[in-house]
Amino acid sequence: MQPRTPLVLCVLLSQVLLLTSAEDLDCTPGFQQKVFHINQPAEFIEDQSILNLTFSDCKGNDKLRYEVSSPYFKVNSDGGLVALRNITAVGKTLFVHARTPHAEDMAELVIVGGKDIQGSLQVVDSDRPERSKFRLTGKGVDQEPKGIFRINENTGSVSVTRTLDREVIAVYQLFVETTDVNGKTLEGPVPLEVIVIDQNDNRPIFREGPYVGHVMEGSPTGTTVMRMTAFDADDPATDNALLRYNIRQQTPDKPSPNMFYIDPEKGDIVTVVSPALLDRETLENPKYELIIEAQDMAGLDVGLTGTATATIMIDDKNDHSPKFTKKEFQATVKEGAVGVIVNLTVEDKDDPTTGAWRAAYTIINGNPGQSFEIHTNPQTNEGMLSVVKPLDYEISAFHTLLIKVENEDPLVPDVSYGPSSTATVHITVLDVNEGPVFYPDPMMVTRQEDISVGSVLLTVNATDPDSLQHQTIRYSVYKDPAGWLNINPINGTVDTTAVLDRESPFVDNSVYTALFLAIDSGNPPATGTGTLLITLEDVNDNAPFIYPTVAEVCDDAKNLSVVILGASDKDLHPNTDPFKFEIHKQAVPDKVWKISKINNTHALVSLLQNLNKANYNLPIMVTDSGKPPMTNITDLRVQVCSCRNSKVDCNTAGALRFNLPSLLLLSLFSLACL
Repeated sequence: MQPRTPLVLCVLLSQVLLLTSAEDLDCTPGFQQKVFHINQPAEFIEDQSILNLTFSDCKGNDKLRYEVSSPYFKVNSDGGLVALRNITAVGKTLFVHARTPHAEDMAELVIVGGKDIQGSLQVVDSDRPERSKFRLTGKGVDQEPKGIFRINENTGSVSVTRTLDREVIAVYQLFVETTDVNGKTLEGPVPLEVIVIDQNDNRPIFREGPYVGHVMEGSPTGTTVMRMTAFDADDPATDNALLRYNIRQQTPDKPSPNMFYIDPEKGDIVTVVSPALLDRETLENPKYELIIEAQDMAGLDVGLTGTATATIMIDDKNDHSPKFTKKEFQATVKEGAVGVIVNLTVEDKDDPTTGAWRAAYTIINGNPGQSFEIHTNPQTNEGMLSVVKPLDYEISAFHTLLIKVENEDPLVPDVSYGPSSTATVHITVLDVNEGPVFYPDPMMVTRQEDISVGSVLLTVNATDPDSLQHQTIRYSVYKDPAGWLNINPINGTVDTTAVLDRESPFVDNSVYTALFLAIDSGNPPATGTGTLLITLEDVNDNAPFIYPTVAEVCDDAKNLSVVILGASDKDLHPNTDPFKFEIHKQAVPDKVWKISKINNTHALVSLLQNLNKANYNLPIMVTDSGKPPMTNITDLRVQVCSCRNSKVDCNTAGALRFNLPSLLLLSLFSLACL
């Protein structure tokens, strides 16, 4: 339903502002008088002048604007303060803000006898029926947050029950309607918008810390380091959230107390000193801490402030080359030794945590045999010069190296490496008593394994590297696992003390290894070790043997095959296979057993007829192919078993059966083995 008469609505809220001071100049921008006192009248009359304010920006007051903290007052262009309507209560204080492009200021009006007000408004309906009532609804009344606003049902006066916070709710949408005595709606609802006027009750805060910026040393004046941005929860459309930035404190304050400047509006921090002053190596501390202040009300003294710390690091650039602490270094090393022999020290003024300080060393002369290497100590930045290939005093007692040092990072264009970035290292090699050296090493000979005891194998040769000392050498056996060898201590002749055996467990793949010592006459004496490798040629000194030596067969077997025999020989070819397999004819009857060749290493033993249950010894003779050949006779034990119903029973085979020729043969064989 549309209202028949307009509703006149207004909200009364106050805003707290403070006084600003002015400097004593011939023309001081701002209000000529800062504080006014006026008595609280019974009522402020609409358009009636209350007092006159005088403001000057000293430049003609072009585009002068006034703002009053109460919405029920205004300042005319002539400076006259008037009420916009008849009003009785306005609070204890009013503030008037004047601004031009060149200056701004604040004046305070103290209302003597004024009282704090919660804020109220009056709903007017001139045609409202008699006995009708006003009703107020909406968020803040009967909706959460409930009970903030209430209306006098008879007069239509809307009041606030508690303090409002614009930062929580900036606008309330309410509805007003008139009802009869029974609560039936007569008019409305009509929307009532309550706008909460902002007060400057929120300080600026820096929410994005910590704030750390970096700037390269020697950067040009005006180089942007970082940006500081604060947040103000007040109304961004008012000066309550209009921030200005400044630097409150700089630590340290050397070499200038004003090393940096902050843009008051943007918050950009820039350098303001010359590049020469921004030299990291001459600064007391390469880290600066700035206390940054953000102030609302566009930086006026009445504005609220918030602070944060900005840390600015002056970053290093490689503007100093490393320099050796001295031009020449000395080192001594024993011949034959390896490891670090000297540490080369350098100085570099750059940041030790960067590649502009870390050193890289190079040997540029005097190292043709690559006997030396140099590496950087990561803790001290020193150059650790090492011997990696043993030096020989007899070849060269002195070495001279030329070494240069550079940084990991390249130097800036206007800096270069000078003479101090190279150094000379003089190395003295100390003579030590070195052990004799066998030549060749290893020594190798080839002999048959059955050579006679006392045979000469070779004469070893060892020389003393200490050619300038004229020492004598004696020889001795160091390791001879089988005890087969002897060496003449004077001339180094090696001969045998026992028969060499290629099949010995001390021989590996036909090679026997022995070690000899050569000892010089130094004080103390030095020892050298030489290795002798004896390759043993095979001779036919091992008879072959058969496997297996036990077999079983059933007494009623239809297949009279007994066992497949294999033969093996410890010797090497041609002293091994092909093997010849035979049954010793003198020991067994010809009509019972048979042996047949399968291949060069295997033969088949079979029966010519079934035998009774018993154990039989069958002498098998096997001969190798050596020249002369070697023969071995081995008994094959054959068990003839009872096989009934898939069961094999060999327990009834009984004792061995021998005939007289067998016994005689066994006796003769036993005697031959003694």
